[in-house]
Amino acid sequence: MSTPKEGIREGSLQAPTRHPLGWQDAKFYDETELFHELERVFDICHGCRRCVSLCHSFPTLFDLVDNSKTMEVDGVAKQDYWQVVEHCYLCDLCYMTKCPYVPPHEWNVDFPHLMLRAKAYKFKTQGASLRDKVLSSTDNVSKFAGIPVVVNFVNAANRTPLFRKALHNVLGVHEQAHVPEYHSDTLQKRAEAKATEVSAKAGTHTKGKVALFATCYGNYNEPALGEDLIAVMNHNDIEIRMVGKEQCCGMPKLELGDLDAVARAKAANIPQLAALVDAGYDIVAPIPSCVLMFKQELPLMFPDDAQVQKVKKAIFDPFEYLMLRHKEGLLKTDFNQPLGKVAYHVACHQRVQNIGLKTRDVLALVPNTQVTAIERCSGHDGTYAVKKEYYDIAMKILKPVVNRVKDAQADHYASDCPMAGRFIEHGLADDSHTEHPIQLLRKAYGI
Repeated sequence: MSTPKEGIREGSLQAPTRHPLGWQDAKFYDETELFHELERVFDICHGCRRCVSLCHSFPTLFDLVDNSKTMEVDGVAKQDYWQVVEHCYLCDLCYMTKCPYVPPHEWNVDFPHLMLRAKAYKFKTQGASLRDKVLSSTDNVSKFAGIPVVVNFVNAANRTPLFRKALHNVLGVHEQAHVPEYHSDTLQKRAEAKATEVSAKAGTHTKGKVALFATCYGNYNEPALGEDLIAVMNHNDIEIRMVGKEQCCGMPKLELGDLDAVARAKAANIPQLAALVDAGYDIVAPIPSCVLMFKQELPLMFPDDAQVQKVKKAIFDPFEYLMLRHKEGLLKTDFNQPLGKVAYHVACHQRVQNIGLKTRDVLALVPNTQVTAIERCSGHDGTYAVKKEYYDIAMKILKPVVNRVKDAQADHYASDCPMAGRFIEHGLADDSHTEHPIQLLRKAYGI
């Protein structure tokens, strides 16, 4: 009997690895090479089809193949490849949870980063629509919408059917899509007014001193989320401060393919984050996509930047951080209110951080609490669900999550991604309201 050659593996049995993006190489934007790689990877995906249930990119690709003259990828017009690209919102689930051909497999399939490359090529050669530029300019939109007086008009208008109809027709934001409210009383202002001093205690893997990266959404749209996080940290004797004059992490621009804008955001954020790490702080952000940006996307865009790599090692998901504290015996478990049944939606950009279900594990520490984890995409996915051409598809992706929440008959439902949580609330269309897990934890502590 012959034996396998040294180093050969059946399928992909090793942990997936990610190659640097290589976006500054001229070949990255070469049209011929791009379409050659698209055809190669699409052919592998067509032969496998394991990812058909993840998002709309894969059904779109398989329909194109099945309806072509050859019923193979070579029968699909190259121009139709863009239909597949448009439906990828870079959730990374295919890469991290489904695909058996990711590196180190010799086929070297990285579907999300190939879609990112295609988006970057399209942005560089064709630009983007006004709608997409506006939706991805979260800093500018939030600052304007958060101006006192203006904020009242914006919030009132977004609740007006006539205005939403105009927004649908003129800008392409679906008239029924959930859009967030804005606040002039931002998290930065609230945190400064409520600053408290605690005696921090360092652990083996945590310093007990945290710098909070507010994020655009956490600062302007749901500042109460950050307040809950600060309260929980303070209760656990963790010193917490705001990062300061931060900019958007760059994820919306990444999803648009505007990599130069991502680089500009990086140039603004990384120096001050790295300085905070040098000053003895860990970093936490309340939005999974923002944590993933600093943990994965920027390090792959700038693999040789020591400051980027430093921040990568120091940034944590909030519940990842709290569970590390618990393992070191530093998390308080003086809960005085049970949560009962919790239907917990696991956000995609948290799942792909490879930290495990830390939110579920922390909430499960609360006595008389049962947590049901729902590991499916909500369909919101950045700006995807608010665009008029994708809203109905997003609602279809959302439906299994809504059904799971209904079946759970839970006392609470929550998601680590507040945008996903709001979209689930939108899909339920009843009198219930989503809660963030950190809000539930604060409630359990009774603080």
